[in-house]
Amino acid sequence: MKISQKFVAELIGTFVLVLGGCGTAVFAGGAVGFLGVAFAFGLTIVAMAYGIGNISGAHLNPAVSVGVFCAGRMSGKDLGVYIVAQVIGGILAAALMAFIVCQTGGTTGTFAANGYGDAFFGGAAGYLNLTLAGAFVIELVLTFVFLIVILGVTDARAPKGFAGLAIGLTLTLIHLISIPLTNTSVNPARSISQAIFAENPLALPQLWVFIVAPIIGAALAAFVYKWVAEKAEA
Repeated sequence: MKISQKFVAELIGTFVLVLGGCGTAVFAGGAVGFLGVAFAFGLTIVAMAYGIGNISGAHLNPAVSVGVFCAGRMSGKDLGVYIVAQVIGGILAAALMAFIVCQTGGTTGTFAANGYGDAFFGGAAGYLNLTLAGAFVIELVLTFVFLIVILGVTDARAPKGFAGLAIGLTLTLIHLISIPLTNTSVNPARSISQAIFAENPLALPQLWVFIVAPIIGAALAAFVYKWVAEKAEA
């Protein structure tokens, strides 16, 4: 595939991921709850994995692309193109969401931004008062888990045809664990897009956690998976 085709696929895929997952949180979160939002993210990943996976691999997430790069499965040039496409796709989806919110006469508020602590969530029902250290660690660990699964199910030795389902279910599980903690990122593009349009004054100051922690977690997963896979072949 040409890099331009991959760019468009990643942009569209990330647009759909943010609209599907964050859109559910913003427009229907009160009705479907944390469980519904978790499934929205998972189902969107499944749909995009089978829809555009044959074009770009459906990373839809800068952390995933970093992990794939560190695992030696993509070039540095492609990595840059993927990240730009993913961030643009996420921002476009968030802009659409903000427009729709305005058309309802509402305000964006916290939107579906990522954050931590009572100062961010304002004591909203179901959220826990997590510290900075806790937010950083949970985002790093869950991104690590996410990438281990992604690298495993897309390994040449893995059974064919189930990657999208396994990845989507893993993302659902991750959201079930961490929505009450950080609103779940494990995806810098998703976090950036929501922070830009959120009215919560802590959304942008806390954003760095949801960029740095997922990227470190993804890189660590790549190195660990390569080591384990090499040992398994020996």
